[in-house]
Amino acid sequence: MDKQLFQKLMHMSRLDLPEDVQKSMVHDLEKIYGWIEKLQEVDTTGVEPLTTIVLEQPILREDLPATPLDHAKALSSSKESDSNYFRVPKVKA
Repeated sequence: MDKQLFQKLMHMSRLDLPEDVQKSMVHDLEKIYGWIEKLQEVDTTGVEPLTTIVLEQPILREDLPATPLDHAKALSSSKESDSNYFRVPKVKA
């Protein structure tokens, strides 16, 4: 991977990395690219592509139409409501 391609990737990812981290990142990306190249050598003739890792089919319930929950009844189960909305505590990050 040349420096120009790496700079383009950094720009597209909105990254601003120090020079020492860039060198380490380029080394890691070259190793990943090497693994991808190695995978290209594997003969996959006759192997069907996977669309999912899980082979079992999910068990789904029948979708039956039902009467929706009344708006006022839904709000009545809330500790706090404001006009037509549920009030919940603020989430602190």
